[in-house]
Amino acid sequence: MSLSRLRSSPQFVYCFMFIYSYLWMVGFPITPTFFFVNRRRKREFDSRVKMGSLETERPTTGWAARDPSGILSPYTYNLRKTGPEDVYIKVMCCGICHTDIHQAKNDLGMSNYPMVPGHEVVGEVVEVGSEVTKFSVGDVVGVGCVVGSCRNCRPCNTDNEQYCNKKIWSYNDVYTDGQPTQGGFAGAMVVDQKFVVKIPDGMAPEQVAPLLCAGVTVYSPLNHFGLMESGLRGGILGLGGVGHMGVKIAKALGHHITVISSSDKKKVEALEHLGADEYLVSSDAEGMQKAADSLDYIIDTVPVFHPLEPYLSLLKLDGKLILTGVINTPLQFVSPMVMLGRKSITGSFIGSMKEIEEMLQFCKEKDLTSMIEVVKMDYINKALERLEKNDVRYRFVVDVAGSNLDQ
Repeated sequence: MSLSRLRSSPQFVYCFMFIYSYLWMVGFPITPTFFFVNRRRKREFDSRVKMGSLETERPTTGWAARDPSGILSPYTYNLRKTGPEDVYIKVMCCGICHTDIHQAKNDLGMSNYPMVPGHEVVGEVVEVGSEVTKFSVGDVVGVGCVVGSCRNCRPCNTDNEQYCNKKIWSYNDVYTDGQPTQGGFAGAMVVDQKFVVKIPDGMAPEQVAPLLCAGVTVYSPLNHFGLMESGLRGGILGLGGVGHMGVKIAKALGHHITVISSSDKKKVEALEHLGADEYLVSSDAEGMQKAADSLDYIIDTVPVFHPLEPYLSLLKLDGKLILTGVINTPLQFVSPMVMLGRKSITGSFIGSMKEIEEMLQFCKEKDLTSMIEVVKMDYINKALERLEKNDVRYRFVVDVAGSNLDQ
């Protein structure tokens, strides 16, 4: 008997009515539209499968901290389910930032384990969601510190999403689906297209990685506080990953730059390799006195406790001391140091997605690169140890794609 004749037969009708009545009697939440709706859902499901956009979790391996010791080791986990606006990225490399140490060791008192750090991520797009318009498979892209925000608040509506109170960190956070976020010391990531940037053609991935945090951390305050014009006199306090990019970017803007450090160990590097104009040791009382009232701004990149007063004395009238280092202890100063020169102590946190794009284009046009040491993932704990001792020139970058992550 054909299917059409079977459906019109009395036997089929009686069987259908029996099943329907039985389900109703046992309390199954059935309505006259039940069969229609579920047939429709099946068609939608089949359509998604055919289009290749079925959302499924995917396993990947990263290197995670399991406790405040901060020691990283292989950890396999599922990436969050991909959505229509998501980009699935195979990680190529990832820079190591001092913040990774703070988070891995719970220095800020809010770490959750297991935690895969890494927020200076460069990778290749291997799949895009159905509504992704900014990227294509094969694009080389970057991911920074933030992978989500509310998109409705004032910061979000003014291209300052890094200041959104509901921002989602690239790791040690919880995504909107309730799953923990994990960072770039891993084989792959899934990120909303809003928080992914295209890497300009011709820029080496390993050179770009530190720019996604260290580079934009300097570029953003210079941009926001109107310090982009040439001829300004600036100071860079601390010559690490952020500081060395501060010198390069500020010099490319035409600024006269003084590097301020606690010792003269990096003097030759600062002056000869990075192009700084002057080098000042903070313990040199005579040199500090001579430099008083000489700087329009100081970008303070030091991520540990230090006094502010010696550096406030270096600022001109209306000068700005801009804090960019994450410090978990209170800083102190006496108010006349600020009042008597109408000076400002302010802060700046990474940069917006718009600023990251601008900064990358700026660095390409000016041929600016970061000074790095490339390591494999099995060296990462030693790299973190060395970074904590400031023993790196000037940024570690992990060659993730070239590493055995399961080792």
